[in-house]
Amino acid sequence: MIFNRKQLDDSTLIELYKNLIYPRIIEEKMLILLRQGKIGKWFSGIGQEAIAVGATLALKDNDYILPLHRNLGVFTTRKIPFSKLFAQWQGKKSGFTKGRDRSFHFGTNEYHIVGMISHLGAMAGVSNGIALAEKIDKTGNIALVFSGDGGTSEGDYHEALNVAAVWDLPVIFLIENNGYGLSTPGNEQFRCKQFIDKGIGYGMEAIQIDGNNLLEVFHTIKETADSIRQNPRPVLIECITFRMRGHEEASGTKYVPRELFEIWAKKDPISNYESYLIQLGLLNEALKNQIHDSFKSEIDSAVKVVENEPDIIADTKEELADMYAISDIVPTLPDTSKQSEKRLVDAISDGLKQSLEKFPHSLVMGQDIAEYGGVFKVTENFYEIFGKERIRNTPITESSILGAGYGLSIKGWKAVVEMQFGDFVSCGFNQIVNNLAKSHYRWAQNADVVVRLPTGAGVGAGPFHSQSTEAWFTHVPGLKVVYPSNPFDAKGLLCASIEDPNPILFFEHKALYRSIHGMVPDNYYTLPIGKGRKISEGDELSIITYGWAVHWAKEACEKMQISADIIDLRTLIPWDKEMVSQSVQKTGKVLVLHEDTLTGGFGAEIAAWISENCFEHLDAPVRRLGSLDTPVPLAKDLERNFLGKARLETVLNELRAY
Repeated sequence: MIFNRKQLDDSTLIELYKNLIYPRIIEEKMLILLRQGKIGKWFSGIGQEAIAVGATLALKDNDYILPLHRNLGVFTTRKIPFSKLFAQWQGKKSGFTKGRDRSFHFGTNEYHIVGMISHLGAMAGVSNGIALAEKIDKTGNIALVFSGDGGTSEGDYHEALNVAAVWDLPVIFLIENNGYGLSTPGNEQFRCKQFIDKGIGYGMEAIQIDGNNLLEVFHTIKETADSIRQNPRPVLIECITFRMRGHEEASGTKYVPRELFEIWAKKDPISNYESYLIQLGLLNEALKNQIHDSFKSEIDSAVKVVENEPDIIADTKEELADMYAISDIVPTLPDTSKQSEKRLVDAISDGLKQSLEKFPHSLVMGQDIAEYGGVFKVTENFYEIFGKERIRNTPITESSILGAGYGLSIKGWKAVVEMQFGDFVSCGFNQIVNNLAKSHYRWAQNADVVVRLPTGAGVGAGPFHSQSTEAWFTHVPGLKVVYPSNPFDAKGLLCASIEDPNPILFFEHKALYRSIHGMVPDNYYTLPIGKGRKISEGDELSIITYGWAVHWAKEACEKMQISADIIDLRTLIPWDKEMVSQSVQKTGKVLVLHEDTLTGGFGAEIAAWISENCFEHLDAPVRRLGSLDTPVPLAKDLERNFLGKARLETVLNELRAY
């Protein structure tokens, strides 16, 4: 192994050595503790330390790094106290996640690190959001995100590289090519001979280096990072290395040919660098032992301290409270002295525009939203007002853009992501339910992202442009789900959603965009998230509903002359249980109505809650009405038959007569 110190002085070379051996000494201790049954799991980075350490030392402290589960050297080189790391690994309250997540599944803004989630490739898109914020704010900082060779096969990874290239983002995509994705060798994962061959496909530079050569890693990444600071763009760096232990200790290494271990043992990053320093006369056995003993003493002391910390005692109130970032919105009341008639689409556009004006560190991302104005024209002419940095056309990469929204939030931005059609959110499902939703609970990082979803049937668009997908997300703790039915509510709730620091799914019904209108205040205002609205008063029965079904209920009750409480929930998570309870106690009969298919729809949750909490006030079984348990058909007659509206009058008559 050939080392080139370039301009590095002697003290720097020794400092590099200390950083290199520290994670190895920690790992050796962890393997002892694992055999003693004192820790439950360990992902070893032995043999790969030069990559994490060299990359981290090459960057500035303010550059964000997004590592994986065997990049201990990132955390130690950023000088996170070992006791804090060990507390995290042991699930102690003093760890980064209060015992809620494992090993390196955490982030820390103090040290500018965003840890991984188990879904490989997912953090590449997040790095784009961080890099985008750095680029817009002209900080000169960059982001670096790690991937193993196996993770590069994920769709998230491809999307992220494509977006970074299109947007010229200052990010380094670092691949640790160690030959195996758990037990699957590279020749069973991909057909390319080397990952740098993929650079041309993304339109970016690609560099291959010896990942076991500490100085080569350090110099390459420092020079690349410095270049990117001056000329923002993504660069792919492939580090050739080898994993000397199992994917995690329990998996072993029987699937790896023995001769590979013999070959790579000679390429060990630590022994080779030690030999280099000895040749230079900078290291001898006495100094080496002194450094090792100092680290071992520090580690042993920290282990004892953390082992003596008490185990966590569960506090249900704290667990639930930490699901969401505190929303300290000061309500902006509607000024009805200045209002005008608006369609739903106009009210949403108005609220979005005024929110962008109110929050300079906010932007909108989506397909065709700039010059084209979006397929529903919500952002028409916005780019002329706010510029294309804040009204960003995106490639067709839902997952990467949602991940970028999360990255922007980490940097203090507010992101609004428009799904061209709500149905397409399935392509970004992982980012929503595993990154956005869990972020605050896991490491107290809010995800300030609003996802706008044009939703629902009634426009003859068929199975892939008409689905009601709200119930997909009401099951996921950490998300809020908002679904207005009229222009006044739509504007106020959208403004409130953008103000709120938590991830929010905001559903906008396509069939209502231009078919309904109402008086809407011209100025900015917010409405409370989690509060329903009583559309009409009555004493025969209660209809609990939301979205397009609100209008079905109004129309049916007027036609049939039914005296009904019609409650528009407006927000599904959280939902207004108090208003629903009061109505049920008054009328004694309840219909839960929604456009979504019946089985598994959110109405089932409401009905169950009413049955459990209002049973003594019921004069009839709680009824539910939704659409057929089929995809949404295209032909008009088939669609009418599909929708629950076709059976609404029959159900109301049955309930009234019970």
